[in-house]
Amino acid sequence: MIRGDAPQGGIFTGKTVSVETGDLDKLRGVLGIFDENLETVARELGLAWRVNGTSVQLEGEESACAVGAEVLGSLLAIIEAGEPIDKSSLLYCIELAREGKASEIGGIMKDVVAVTSRGKPVKCKTVGQKHYVEAMKKHTITFGVGPAGTGKTYLAVCLAVAAFKGKQVEKIILTRPAVEAGEKLGFLPGDLQTKVDPYLRPLYDALQETFGLETYNKLMEKGVIEVAPLAYMRGRTLSGAFVILDEAQNATREQMKMFLTRLGEGSKMVITGDLTQTDLPDGKKSGLKHAVTLLKGVEDIAVCALTEKDVVRHPLVMRIVRAYEKDVQKKLKGERK
Repeated sequence: MIRGDAPQGGIFTGKTVSVETGDLDKLRGVLGIFDENLETVARELGLAWRVNGTSVQLEGEESACAVGAEVLGSLLAIIEAGEPIDKSSLLYCIELAREGKASEIGGIMKDVVAVTSRGKPVKCKTVGQKHYVEAMKKHTITFGVGPAGTGKTYLAVCLAVAAFKGKQVEKIILTRPAVEAGEKLGFLPGDLQTKVDPYLRPLYDALQETFGLETYNKLMEKGVIEVAPLAYMRGRTLSGAFVILDEAQNATREQMKMFLTRLGEGSKMVITGDLTQTDLPDGKKSGLKHAVTLLKGVEDIAVCALTEKDVVRHPLVMRIVRAYEKDVQKKLKGERK
């Protein structure tokens, strides 16, 4: 029985492509629950499909069949790497196949960035993430710029933990500017540390997942892990450390210069941020935007631009990011006129 979006009358006169999955377990993985994976591929590409033994036959326009075959090949690579196929990864495979880059999926899934405290391997999920991880490994300073949900902070923390466990660094320092996102914290009870802790929560969460709560607490007590507001970095030299500046779009030019010049011997720095989510007061320009422009091309400094294609949260996040980016582009065109 043919499934998918068949032309009126249900008869296909287009091309047929057959993709062999190899065994029933892989076939089930490609099909998904209630055939959801293949239904999505068929709907996105305007194809029909049917199963013949352990192979999947795609029918439709020749170009669409070619893309569909590439998508199924990508899904098989994900299954062989032992990774689950969710809607986000499925849509990403379709996007890559349309660009003729589906073969890159296998390479993405090979390398393990880190292992969580529960033994779960952390791997890159997109081409952009893989380039970002490679840049952090090769360069002393790396800028990771992109929208929410692209794994900028989490992957940086994973690399920091791996570097510490591998004795490449002696400590991990995580920092971010204490800038309110439209909310005022001045009248909240507690000291400064209590007030800024909510800003640092994503960093705490990532560390606890990779180290485990018990080890994390011990390392915090020993001062091996330091989490502090950006203002606390002034006047210091950060040596033998893996230093991450998160939410760097909220750092001023002066703060960014101050932070970058803290770099000491044997240290690495990763600066992450989303230039579309700046919470600086009016009149203050983002130090991240300035630094990326100023330092791009400088030896041993990498600038990685992640996009909405690298979003690994709910697929709806990708659509939200695209909608906001279109709105920004529309405004920029209006200002030029």
